[in-house]
Amino acid sequence: MYKKTFLNRTFDVLNVIFLTIIAGLMLLPFIHIFSVSFSSLQDVLLKDFILWPTHWAVDSYKAIFASNHFIRSIFVTMYITVLGTAVSLILTATMAYGLTRNVLGQKWILLLVVFTILFNAGMIPVYLVVKATGLMNSIWALIIPSAISSFNLIVIRQFFLSIPNELNEAALMDGANELRSFWSIILPLSKPALATFGLFYAVGHWNKYFEGILYLNDAAKWPIQVVLRQIVIMNEATSTLGADVMLQLENPPPPVTIQMAAILVATLPILLVYPFLQKHFAKGVMIGSVKG
Repeated sequence: MYKKTFLNRTFDVLNVIFLTIIAGLMLLPFIHIFSVSFSSLQDVLLKDFILWPTHWAVDSYKAIFASNHFIRSIFVTMYITVLGTAVSLILTATMAYGLTRNVLGQKWILLLVVFTILFNAGMIPVYLVVKATGLMNSIWALIIPSAISSFNLIVIRQFFLSIPNELNEAALMDGANELRSFWSIILPLSKPALATFGLFYAVGHWNKYFEGILYLNDAAKWPIQVVLRQIVIMNEATSTLGADVMLQLENPPPPVTIQMAAILVATLPILLVYPFLQKHFAKGVMIGSVKG
């Protein structure tokens, strides 16, 4: 049995201390945002940096949750995230599986996919394409142009290639077609990869910000990140949430607490998704280590 030496134990202790400090530094901004969002006007005026609120207040959350515009933007973002992730996974997985088969022009198609990783058309050509296809002021403008990530496509294709081909051949010999084999054999074995890249796609769709500014002219269709820009960067909390909402509050909160509360509400949902997918991440690592 391996026995750790004094130097090994010392290194482990120092390593844990170092990583704990790094993790604490990373959590510090989140703690500050949380504390400011629950702080009273008195705390904001007297303290430059708040790590824990002295006087708790929830007026900022009352303001943002009383705003129909803010609540609508959350549901719009959830709709875009769920629909966009589903579309991206379906298109990416089906195309990746197709590129593992011996189809006509497979190498050329794969070459074109790799080409798009190295060279990008740019913002203006994409904008002209979106405008020409009639997607302006539609949530599909935030989904279709970025539906497939070339990098994700190549990685998922390599994952499909790592699955023993004998399983697919056995399914075909039993009378299944390619579509049935893909649905019943390949996809169930690819849950770790699909969960991982599904999370990547979901985070990307949840954080859609610049595309919303470019393609959406109707404020009712704005995702949460665009509304967050109006509140935080443009400092238009009152006009964005609505003047009537602010007038209904007995103690209107300062703009900075509204900004922090909006940031926390916009960030928290996507952070809560990871724990449910963590087991798939761990399983994917184990599969990779066994097949390595």
